[in-house]
Order: sequence, then C-alpha cells, then structure tokens
Amino acid sequence: MSTSNFDAFDGNVLDLVIPGALADVRVDRALSMLTGLSRADANAVIGSGVVLLDGRVVTKASVVLSEGQHLQAQLPAPDNGEVAADANVPVEVVHDGRDFVVVNKMPGQVVHPGAGQRDGTLVAGLLARYPRLRELSREGLCEPQRPGIVHRLDKGTSGLLVVATTPEGFVNLSSQLRDRSMERTYLGLVEGHVAEDRGVVDAPLGRSTRTPTLMTVRADGRPARTGYRVIGRLEKPQRVTLLELKLETGRTHQIRVHVATIGHPVVNDLRYGHRRDRRLDEERFFLHSTTLAFDDPRSGERVRTHAPLPADLAPLVAELKVD
Repeated sequence: MSTSNFDAFDGNVLDLVIPGALADVRVDRALSMLTGLSRADANAVIGSGVVLLDGRVVTKASVVLSEGQHLQAQLPAPDNGEVAADANVPVEVVHDGRDFVVVNKMPGQVVHPGAGQRDGTLVAGLLARYPRLRELSREGLCEPQRPGIVHRLDKGTSGLLVVATTPEGFVNLSSQLRDRSMERTYLGLVEGHVAEDRGVVDAPLGRSTRTPTLMTVRADGRPARTGYRVIGRLEKPQRVTLLELKLETGRTHQIRVHVATIGHPVVNDLRYGHRRDRRLDEERFFLHSTTLAFDDPRSGERVRTHAPLPADLAPLVAELKVD
C-alpha cells in the first residue's frame, strides 16, 4: 500500500505518512479531515482498535501526530442503503417537468447524505414528494444516496438545482451538464473591488496536498473556467463587489476557489477567505445559484428558471452602486 501522500486510499484502508500540515493535530481530528468522518465516527474507529501509528494500536483520540509518522486505519464500509423519505424536509419547487424538477435550495441545506449529516437532507424531502426517484438508483444510474442528483450545491450555497425524476431525464440532463449546454449562473458578493468589469478565471483545480478537504489551483488539476461580470461595487461598511458568475465547468468549490485565487474570496467564506461577516450565519457565504437553463429532455424546448436573492443575502447589497 502507498504511504507517500494523501491520495492513499485502498478500498476502505487509509495508509499514509503524516505530512507537516498534520503535525501537532490530534489523531481523531486528522481522521475526520482526511476521510470526511464526523469526529464522533472517527472516535468510534479509534475505539475499535483498527488505527495504527507506527505499527502500534492507537487507544486514545487525543494522541497528537508528528510529521513522518506512519498512520494506518481500517475505515468503516460506506453506507450504501437507500435514503428514508422525510416529508418534513422543506422543498421549494420552482419548475416541475415530466422528467425533472427544479428546486430552490435553502441556505444551510445539505443536498444528499454524507459524512457529518445523514438525515434531513434535500434528497429525503424529494423522495417524499417524488418516490419514483428510487428507480434511478435501482437501475444503477446513480448512487442510492443521490437519486436523481445531476449536480449539487454546497451547504452554504443557496439557489437553483435540477433533479432528474426519470431514467431518461437523468441520462439527458447529465449529458447536457457534461457538454456544457446547461447554463448555470450565480450571484456572488466578494471581498474588495474587482478591477476588471468582465473576465474569465481559467485555472485547473485539484485537491490540496496540504489540506485534502480543500480544493486548490494545480497544474495537474482538472480544467476549470469561470466567467464573471461586475454588477456593482459597494464602499461601506466594507469594500465589496457583486459579481454575476457563469460556470463553464463544474468542479468542486470551483467559484469559491477561482475568486479567491484572483484575490477576492466570497464574503464570509471562511474556508477560502479569512474575513467573518457577522450579518450571515457562520457556515453561510454569499453565493446564490440564480439562473438555470437547459433543454427539456422530452420536448427539447429551452427551460429557463430564476431565483431571486434570498432574504438573508439581499440586505447586504441593498445600497449597491450599480456601475
């Protein structure tokens, strides 16, 4: 098994040499960062005696790591069970088609189950309203925990998301996403005044070797392009710029990384920026999927949907000076 870097997963086994970035970090926190397990789940793994450090079983979650140590862990098998439907999860439907549904995702809502959150996801709410979604995973088109999910939004991002409700819809919409005929436009408030009124950030993205839960610009990363247009600038209470952002590709955290790369991180994005805006919840940053357009899988007619800024974001740009 490889012990050279963070890309060290073999099935459900983690095997790596501790880099400097994880020196002085508790072993339970390191497991959580590397695997996406919750701290509670990481502690459970340690308690089961399947975590080794330099060949010795780790018995305490509080053990602090040192650079160069050899960490091995047998990880729990992923939960491939189907998601339980939950009618209590709110789902705002913007457009209901025969093969798809467009929803307006609320800020703070997780799209599908994953490490850290199993219940209360958007998928659970969708299954309560569209039980036929299960057919997609049962036919092998998508994972059981992501039935119909063509693309996703981060927990801190609000706005439009299209979900396929039939196998034909899933295949067609996934193809439109791949060939970039699906239009996805966002509004993002970023720190500072962006100098150019229009531009494109063309920078390949991959996982950070220092912090594998983050994405970063890498020469060997996957191609990524984000177009932007300045809508307006605001001087007080802080210098910010409202951007219209268009995804030409769809990589993980693409917009957030690209705008941070040009020196203008999304307001309140504490993973890629550093400035806390107390007008927003801690995990909520100013990024909203405002326009989504694609061809109807059945009729071929263009579907265009729009979602205005939600109530928590609108006040931040109320005094915006439109150029």
